[in-house]
Amino acid sequence: MPKPRAKSPRRIAILTGGGDCPGLNAVIRAVVKTAENDFGWEVYGVRDGFEGFLVAGDRGISRLDRADIAGILPLGGTILGASNRCNLFAVERKGRVTDESHRVPAAMRRLGLSALILVGGEGTHKAAAQLADLRVPVVGVPKTIDNDLGGTEVTFGFDTAVGVATEAVDRLHSTAASHHRVMCVEVMGRHAGWIALHSGIAGGADVILLPEIPYDPDRIVKRIASRVRHGRRFSIVVVAEGAKRGGGAPVFRKGSGNDPIHDRLGGVAAVVSQEIEERTGISVRATVLGHVQRGGSPSPADRVLATRFGVGAVHAVAEGRFGRMVALRGGEITTVPIASAVATLKTVDPAGSVVAAARALGISFAAADGGDDPHFASRRRHGAP
Repeated sequence: MPKPRAKSPRRIAILTGGGDCPGLNAVIRAVVKTAENDFGWEVYGVRDGFEGFLVAGDRGISRLDRADIAGILPLGGTILGASNRCNLFAVERKGRVTDESHRVPAAMRRLGLSALILVGGEGTHKAAAQLADLRVPVVGVPKTIDNDLGGTEVTFGFDTAVGVATEAVDRLHSTAASHHRVMCVEVMGRHAGWIALHSGIAGGADVILLPEIPYDPDRIVKRIASRVRHGRRFSIVVVAEGAKRGGGAPVFRKGSGNDPIHDRLGGVAAVVSQEIEERTGISVRATVLGHVQRGGSPSPADRVLATRFGVGAVHAVAEGRFGRMVALRGGEITTVPIASAVATLKTVDPAGSVVAAARALGISFAAADGGDDPHFASRRRHGAP
């Protein structure tokens, strides 16, 4: 397929919004190289997410060249900095909230920028959709370890996070077996259980608790008791941070004075651990992986996907496909409307093939609606742990 050709030389900008994520630097690198190699364009980086547009004198925006991207492919984080504290449409200053979104097109006009590539998750792309409505020429690149953005089969960062979580589960197996304990491992994902599901299967978990399948503590105990009866004196429970009891709500921890955005998901592993210990008398330990899942070097798969997204974003700019997000569909890079990508959160299908495969392996989801009952009955009939 021939390379798309730009009509005239351009300057474009790239911004990394939201939290850090393995693969961000691979996107930046791909955007700079593709823009220069294929089109002879200049690339500018917006520092610290949307906050870069609020810095006086456009000092939050600067040229990126080959020296800036040298050696960054395997690096975690983002050389541009990231921030999920800035909502351009509601900036709080001295007790007042103002809409500062006009700063984006104004800065672009001053610097001669013809397009803005926004790399981020749900929040960043919601802002991108609003900017597109204001006729700002934007192209989105999906990133999130949670894998919950619609429109794309997978987001970069997810593979790395699953790898980190799986390694943790592998390591906890030996401690659990040695001490005859139950280990509860809390993983990220917010309201989507993709990391818990994939790392639980890959790590050989006995129970996986997902936001999409509210759990019953008694059913967790049933699975653990079944293992004990068959001589398996330890169990591994992987818990998504957004998991909740049937009829209950997710567990949140209070935000501190330095974290004014909102209360944050977290702490459900401790709750589950207490529930198990009280019902069984077995020693239980909770481990919260936290931000270790989104730090460090990206996996090879994430480096490749992020690179493909970066190349695709520049080509989308060249073709004038604004208001769209690059996406992986059917193994190919394409684009989808940003508005449709953020219209619905992409969550685990409780009746999907991955959940079904996990159940076939004997993994319990402790479903409060009794969805695991036929499975347990079948296991008991066959005398398997």
